[in-house]
Amino acid sequence: GRIITPLKDRFGAEVRTHYPIELSDELAVIRQEAQLAWAGTSVIVPDHLLEIVARYTRLVRESPQVDQRSGVSARFAVASAETVAASAVRRAAVTGEAAAVARVCDLPAVVPASRGKVEFEAAEEGRELEVLAHLLRKATADTFRALLAGVDLSGLQSRFDEGGTLETGDLVPAAQVLADLGPVPGLSALLARLGVEQESPGLAAAALEFALEGLHLNRRLAKDEIAGRTVYAR
Repeated sequence: GRIITPLKDRFGAEVRTHYPIELSDELAVIRQEAQLAWAGTSVIVPDHLLEIVARYTRLVRESPQVDQRSGVSARFAVASAETVAASAVRRAAVTGEAAAVARVCDLPAVVPASRGKVEFEAAEEGRELEVLAHLLRKATADTFRALLAGVDLSGLQSRFDEGGTLETGDLVPAAQVLADLGPVPGLSALLARLGVEQESPGLAAAALEFALEGLHLNRRLAKDEIAGRTVYAR
């Protein structure tokens, strides 16, 4: 925080620090510091979700709506990653999933959880959650473009071209997402681009949800959110 001028002469030295400069540094801090296991229950947070969290943190840090004097520390990113992981653990506990794997549907939990960790400019009073939600969507879109640029997603999009829909959400298990979506041409290429070496229902559903959200944010799919459920459609 700030030190008032009359007290500054009581310090013999001043050390200036900075936030992580590169995105890779932000990701390294998250991976090192985030607690992703509770009471013996571990959770997998795919790399693409950690990158979304890192980009989200940097966007909040750079936002003109945020009070730059108070700033947004690296702990913000760590806490956001832990919130995403906690949402996945909750889903596994409620639905009985064998493995807790975080998905895009767990990201919205970050917005209300991070509200109290950021100070906004006075003009933004009442719009804090709206601003954070917008920045989270932008971080997701930026990550989609960075990781899946050039990947052929026509096979996935074709599932919706004739009126098909897919319902997902933070309490919808991965197996149900995969069963409702059916076989997807090009899934192996999608998983390979995201660095998924060992396919599992949770990781496959996480990759597909990320692709669907990216298609939506690029206006190639529609999305409705109703009572905690998300429905993708053409």
